[in-house]
Amino acid sequence: MAETIIADPERALALSYVPREGRAGLAALWALDEMLGAILRSGRDPMVSQLRLTWWHDALCRLDQAPPPAQPLLTQLASAVLPSGVTGAALAAMIEGWEVLVDPDPIPDDALVDYADARGGGLFAAAGVMLGSARDPVRLAGQGWALVDLARHSGDPALAARALALAVPLLDKAMAVRWHRVVRPMGMLARLAMMDARAGTLPLPQQGSPARVLRMLRHRATGR
Repeated sequence: MAETIIADPERALALSYVPREGRAGLAALWALDEMLGAILRSGRDPMVSQLRLTWWHDALCRLDQAPPPAQPLLTQLASAVLPSGVTGAALAAMIEGWEVLVDPDPIPDDALVDYADARGGGLFAAAGVMLGSARDPVRLAGQGWALVDLARHSGDPALAARALALAVPLLDKAMAVRWHRVVRPMGMLARLAMMDARAGTLPLPQQGSPARVLRMLRHRATGR
């Protein structure tokens, strides 16, 4: 199976600390998230973006009933993620978060919360199942992480500021405990998200800086 390339440098670094047996599955989860984000960023017509998201939603749901079609990412999800107990329907539910962003009208805070839970909460929860620990608040951390990631990529400063404000209490609660070793790769990303949300400054700091890498490694070593 070809190695999955993760574009985000901090996600790629966190992935390198996942045990080898879980690395392909988590890489597939990250690749799915990056691909869904690319659909929205590249789509000028909201209707076309919605149609593409709907196709992926249906394709992921079908993984629970039938072998995947000849599509590389679906094949990798079926072989490396579903055997861990994560269902295709659970993966498809992540798309419901992305769909919140399709509508160009102003997004209210309650819709941002829905986006954060479906996309980030669903992604981190799936990773927790796959990595083997549900003892840490991974879903809560994922919600905060998704809001910070939205702020990083949004071209709307007002939306980005609201997303960061909503992320602070979620990440403060999620990162108040020592994370179990097996899910610390996800905690590495949540710790950076908490730093960004607390700072609340736009644009957000450049990814992959030495200070950010050191903070990731500290969390990997200590769980905090």
